[in-house]
Amino acid sequence: MTTQYDYDLIVLGGGSGGLAAAFRAAQHGQRVAMLEPGELGGTCVNVGCVPKKAMWLAADLSARIGLAAAMGFDVPVRPSLDWKELVVHRQAYIANIHASYLKRLDENKVVRVPRRGRLVDAHTVECSDGVRISAAHILIATGAHPQRPDIPGAELGLVSDDFFNLCSAPERVAIVGGGYIAVELAGLLQALGSRVTLLVRGERLLERFDAELTGQLAENLRHQGVQVHFGYRLRELRRDGDAIVAFGHDGPADGQFDAVFFATGRRGNSADLGLEAVGVVVGDKGEVEVDAWQTTAVPSVHAVGDIAGKVGLTPVAIAAARKLMDRLFGGQPQAKMDYENVASVVFSHPALGAVGLSEEEACAKYGDVRVYRSNFRPMLQALADGTQRSVFKLVCVGEEERVVGVHLLGESADEILQGFALAVKMGVTKAQFDDTVAIHPTSAEEVVLMR
Repeated sequence: MTTQYDYDLIVLGGGSGGLAAAFRAAQHGQRVAMLEPGELGGTCVNVGCVPKKAMWLAADLSARIGLAAAMGFDVPVRPSLDWKELVVHRQAYIANIHASYLKRLDENKVVRVPRRGRLVDAHTVECSDGVRISAAHILIATGAHPQRPDIPGAELGLVSDDFFNLCSAPERVAIVGGGYIAVELAGLLQALGSRVTLLVRGERLLERFDAELTGQLAENLRHQGVQVHFGYRLRELRRDGDAIVAFGHDGPADGQFDAVFFATGRRGNSADLGLEAVGVVVGDKGEVEVDAWQTTAVPSVHAVGDIAGKVGLTPVAIAAARKLMDRLFGGQPQAKMDYENVASVVFSHPALGAVGLSEEEACAKYGDVRVYRSNFRPMLQALADGTQRSVFKLVCVGEEERVVGVHLLGESADEILQGFALAVKMGVTKAQFDDTVAIHPTSAEEVVLMR
């Protein structure tokens, strides 16, 4: 790099993608500055994956204690939770992550600027205090934020970020949406003491996942006590004393709630970054448009993570950032992110995971598809007279029955899917899969894989 700039790389945003880029560029010997006015870690660490998983673990423990009671253990069926104590432990864990990031930035000699930045030109960023710095390359990694729908009374509703400010479980909760966040919040709150109603505009949950599994997930949620309503179009919210009343398009008042959460999509944090003025194209949802190499229409400006509008998962943002840095600074001009066959997990109860194509996607792409499935009640559920069911599904194509999709609703889906992702990427066949993976559902009823 030439020395005409203050830095080799300026990173706007200190989330997972921005941090991964900063660390990798520094390892390649580059001079890096990171602008982040808030806490390090972005959505994932502060109001996403990490605190969500902490709450999911608490909800999972609550459910297991109930199963233990059904099996004969002297424990309450519905254990009480000191929510504030849980939050103390959760935030202490997050504080340790913040400290670790700060230490690593210092060790890698990354300059942290606790300011917001906006582009002045293709190589210059102006900090919110008026100071200007320049770099050969600028990376936009500012993430995204949850949206509220444009309806009357929307200000009465909460968003996913607000969930982490709760000090107790609201008694009656409505969640508007049917995607990742809606499903996860529904399971968490129901397990931790709320009575949850899920208001879904479409006719199914999680439209990017296999319909058979999401159908079973909806049934599982109902057995957990969640009221699931499909085809619901929210018209407005109104305050009625201490309650919030939800009105749908197709009827009168649909219910009174103590809290209403919107899980109706996210928008990229691209406003007031000066992007359009320098030639960077911004999409309808605030996403920065990039090519297959994470570069915008301006060759020196790049984007990764939620702001880039690709696959909105933390591991994907990290991988894309590292690939980009290897291409720009590591002498690897062919380094490129592969967005196919990415393992994706929803932390429902139990978790739902998938890698590759759903049955519907495989049919549309290949026509000739064979599906192997097992829908069963796991042993713990059976022993405790539980109602939750798990599903395992393989989607295969061609005479050799190449596995193009693996789908799992069940225990440890997040861990199991990592191995399946590698298998799908390697193009294994059903026969090879059978030779290397032992499928043992341990159900109280006879289970066979049916073609």
